[in-house]
Amino acid sequence: MSNLANQLVVAERDEISRAIRLLLARPLLTRRHDPEAFELVRRRRDPLVQWFDYHLGWTLAFEPRLGYARLFKVRQTADASRPARRARAGRAPFDRRRYTLLCVAAAELLSVPVTTIGLLAERVVRATAEDEAVPLFDTASRAERMAFVDVLRLLETLGALRAVDGTTESYAESAEAKVLYRVDTTLLMRLIAAPEAPSRLALPPAGIPVRFDELLDGLMRERRYGETGDTAPTGLISESQRNLRLRHSVLRRLFDDPVLHREDLSPDEGAYLLSPTGRQIVRRAAAQAGFVLEERVEGILLADPDGIATDSAFPDGSGTAKTAALLLLDFLLRSPAGAMPEELAAEAERLLGRHPRWAAGYRSEGGGPRLAADAVDVLCGFGLARRTADRITALPAAARYRVTISGPDGRPAPERAAGQGQRGPDHGHRDADEAHEGAHEGARDKEALG
Repeated sequence: MSNLANQLVVAERDEISRAIRLLLARPLLTRRHDPEAFELVRRRRDPLVQWFDYHLGWTLAFEPRLGYARLFKVRQTADASRPARRARAGRAPFDRRRYTLLCVAAAELLSVPVTTIGLLAERVVRATAEDEAVPLFDTASRAERMAFVDVLRLLETLGALRAVDGTTESYAESAEAKVLYRVDTTLLMRLIAAPEAPSRLALPPAGIPVRFDELLDGLMRERRYGETGDTAPTGLISESQRNLRLRHSVLRRLFDDPVLHREDLSPDEGAYLLSPTGRQIVRRAAAQAGFVLEERVEGILLADPDGIATDSAFPDGSGTAKTAALLLLDFLLRSPAGAMPEELAAEAERLLGRHPRWAAGYRSEGGGPRLAADAVDVLCGFGLARRTADRITALPAAARYRVTISGPDGRPAPERAAGQGQRGPDHGHRDADEAHEGAHEGARDKEALG
């Protein structure tokens, strides 16, 4: 009997850790798109709600009858590295126009459980005509219709909109296209993860410009930490509120970013992370979620050995920019003071010249600077490098990788082979200096609205 009980405890622990990582990667799980993950969250709903609330201060809303689970992920700072993306080849990020149309279309869909693409477009036209701050939606323009299609396809992907007759893409070719939609208004309202509802924000009087950063601060204000968070006068925040905010702010960054450098923490956050209580909570949270915790003097990171919570890994050998990032990382590590963009561009030009059959998309004029810029974006996104005013500097986490040039038999080849141009970039690979090779991964959120 005791053996069976132990097996049940182990099974429950494994299911909870898997569900935590699934929700970190996909804060919106629907029964329709992933019934297995939805059922897992349903079985372990209560401990999941408690875990996210205690460690991260995030709310998990579960609607079994409506068929979705929504984790409301909140960050301490704005992060533009995870934009909404178009559901087309290339997966280009949304631009300002698409975000505007997304907000307007979502607002218009709230009052109509069923609609057509033509009726919705007319409502968007009227809404944009009434607001001087928003450019008029022009259904006669193919570019505008394409942007509208991208918005609706995103809502379809999220499950808030479902085409029951016709295809959304047909509207890009003709404004007369016929598409019938069913709207999940409840899920639509759940897409916004801001702690403060936009409708509760006080806008300035007419004629006074609206400051976006102030509105964003208002959206992200969390009342549970005190009247005005960090800016509250002494005495308005209790000790328990202060400790709660420190716990959540540290663990949110740890579970949502590739790596957490101590130098990026405030003095209070750094002290909390070094305290016995803080270290115990971090280690326990990592173990319960199924992560491997790596602690260094410079910082800490979480590695998911199963890759469940990761939407992008480094290195993984996919894409020219990631390959270039691997090669340019060596150049940065040899320059403790960092490198100027021009130096990285010159190094990228040398790589292009050394490997003439590689990186075909960067062979046009200005290819070297573009390749270097894309590679730096990769390194910065994974917390391996940082841009400053005039240069790019490798961060401490970059030291956990080293280059090994593999020969035809898979064994390490002489280092000189790489310098002589006998092997292209695709023949080299980077190994982590720890047991968890290539595990420099973050619990990256795929959903832009989360």
